[in-house]
Amino acid sequence: MSVKCYETEYKNFGKCQCLENGSIKLIATTDVGPRIVFFGFIDGKNVLFEDIDRNFYEMNNGYGVWYAYGGHRIWCAPEEMPETYLPDNSKVESFFDNGTLTLRPARTKFDKQFELVITMGDDNTVTIDNRITNCSDKPSRFSPWSVTGLAAGGTEIVPLCRDDNGYLPNRTMALWSYSDIKDERFTLTDRYALLKQDAKAKKPFKTGFNVTEKQIVYVNGSNILKVSFDGYENVEYPDFCCNFETYTNSLFLECEILGKLRSYKPGETASLKETWELSASDKPAEKAVEEIVSKL
Repeated sequence: MSVKCYETEYKNFGKCQCLENGSIKLIATTDVGPRIVFFGFIDGKNVLFEDIDRNFYEMNNGYGVWYAYGGHRIWCAPEEMPETYLPDNSKVESFFDNGTLTLRPARTKFDKQFELVITMGDDNTVTIDNRITNCSDKPSRFSPWSVTGLAAGGTEIVPLCRDDNGYLPNRTMALWSYSDIKDERFTLTDRYALLKQDAKAKKPFKTGFNVTEKQIVYVNGSNILKVSFDGYENVEYPDFCCNFETYTNSLFLECEILGKLRSYKPGETASLKETWELSASDKPAEKAVEEIVSKL
């Protein structure tokens, strides 16, 4: 198989770039964002959330309206207003070379250059390099933050650290003020955490962990998405030192990866890489989840 790239229009997202290899397909916006708004098997269901009705947005006084649009995006942490929710509703430059698609929006008003570099292999994987360059003339302290909105109805599996650290702790867990530890969507065990997306849920839920196993899994219907990333290091991360966070509401579930929190020099680029691997299961989703957690 060989990877091809072509321009297309997708639903109400406007012009997009599409990557295909004969087995899987990825669609990324170029009229706004960028966002990766589709990832799935060719002629299959999208594993990503699509905000067709623009239900999820934030008013940013003085800057306009920020829209989630759905799918995958790159942010910088810590989360704060107005920089985090700076609208990205303008056109995006795109370049394709040797199987790699680069998406580059305009430099932000906070002197940061965001960039998504997407490489599709001949198998069912894509690698995404999430980049943020400090374009100012002074150091800037932040963490690269990859946020992927996943389609409703699935279950996320987060393996927890089981290192034997003797008298020292081995697991970090963060909770947000709106998170109920007894939330029925959330299951916590010694080996893993589960988070289910439920369209009937009334409140959002968010938690974070120190994920040392370098991957999480999202099971939705017959689709199984594995997201792999760098392991946890002895460095500073945002939000009580979590390198992975997850959020859900009535519309979607988010898989969030965070890089080191540090000062970046003028012209320096922060890079956060991840790999998505898609597979199909012929078992009911609950059975597939059981099999995955039994191997942890």
